[in-house]
Amino acid sequence: MEEKKREIKRILIANRGEISLRAIRTIRELGKQSIAVHSTADKDAHYLDLADAKVCIGGDKSSESYLNIPAIISAAELFEADAIFPGYGFLSENQNFVEILEAHGIEFIGPGVEVMKLMSDKSKAKDVMKRAGMPVIPGSDGVLRDYEHAKQEAREIGYPVILKAASGGGGRGMRVVYKEEDIINAYLAAESEAVSAFGDGTIYMEKFIDKPKHIEVQILADKYGNVIHIGERDCSVQRRHQKLIEESPALALHKETRERLLNTAVEAAKFIQYEGAGTFEFLLDENQNFYFMEMNTRLQVEHPVSEMVSGVDIVELMIRIAEGEKLPPQESIQFRGHAIECRITAEDPEKFFPSPGKIKHYIVPGGQFVRVDSHAYEGYSIPMHYDSMIGKLIVWGETREKAISRMNRALNEFTIEGVRSVIPFHQKMMKNIDFIANKIHTKYLEQ
Repeated sequence: MEEKKREIKRILIANRGEISLRAIRTIRELGKQSIAVHSTADKDAHYLDLADAKVCIGGDKSSESYLNIPAIISAAELFEADAIFPGYGFLSENQNFVEILEAHGIEFIGPGVEVMKLMSDKSKAKDVMKRAGMPVIPGSDGVLRDYEHAKQEAREIGYPVILKAASGGGGRGMRVVYKEEDIINAYLAAESEAVSAFGDGTIYMEKFIDKPKHIEVQILADKYGNVIHIGERDCSVQRRHQKLIEESPALALHKETRERLLNTAVEAAKFIQYEGAGTFEFLLDENQNFYFMEMNTRLQVEHPVSEMVSGVDIVELMIRIAEGEKLPPQESIQFRGHAIECRITAEDPEKFFPSPGKIKHYIVPGGQFVRVDSHAYEGYSIPMHYDSMIGKLIVWGETREKAISRMNRALNEFTIEGVRSVIPFHQKMMKNIDFIANKIHTKYLEQ
């Protein structure tokens, strides 16, 4: 395939906070220019001064600024940006935004619209992944007609099963069933709850994976069909589906399972003709079976743990892919040691309620193999309009034990006063016997 090279000189970062600062740094190291956009709420943030240009794109609310497509396009054209780096959240998976950029001749540093559409529809994505040879969670073929149909499907799938409201969300209209004699009552209860919550009693069924681990694979794909992986991450420490601690590699995987998982993700990315950075998310059961959940067609918050074990700058590779460069071969990516990331948010460490306000005292940890990705500083006011991320603390160690010990030390050095933070939660987790023994699953904190 003929090379499609196009030099990118100026990149507009359509994001804010720590990911904006992280992108500015890589863009500067590549000898390119960065344009930072900001809302009125972020106008005094220090990181904006590190960009080559900064421009206000609207009011405090995301809808007036970071989600304001016309304002972002105007800023890109005003500063003659060749490309836009979306980061995560906001417009990073907005198909309409990508289509508009294409029409304006501005490169989107991410995948194309078609593959984005494909992966955003969970049921379509599941069907496509099945065709790509990826294991998906067994379930009913479509919705259930009645409880007799539910009984029939459960026999084929095998207990335990989970009944889910087709229009559901937030755990409403869901019932886990462990044996056949409970299926009728569970079906009727799920149906009734679904009708009252969503006005729709349609129910479908899936195999229930008890105490799963959440494992994801970081992939990168260029414009020529080449795909590589940057290893896998274990993101099982989560609360209400929100990840709190991530690590790489995922030591729960047996050697053969890891090879199969990584190869499956690479082949699936080739099958859908993916381009850019992406993440395949899986559930891993206690018998080393893994099942596809979804694909994130963007950079993940937790990408630094993959960078720490591989020495790769993922943002740099994303930019090089957008310029039409070919990826390095898989063999050139060498993995070493263990990395852990703790998300440091301005939240109550027990109930996780947001705690916006002004940081009065701020000391970040340092030392060998300690990385802090943060846009915060002493005197910085955390706005109430966005997520409560203060930053991410990432450490590396030769072994997982060494990484936990280093994270413990770094957390004890991290001082944030003026707002509440989740540092005490992370300090507890680093001493938690189940975390140390790698026995955490996705429902652990809720239980």
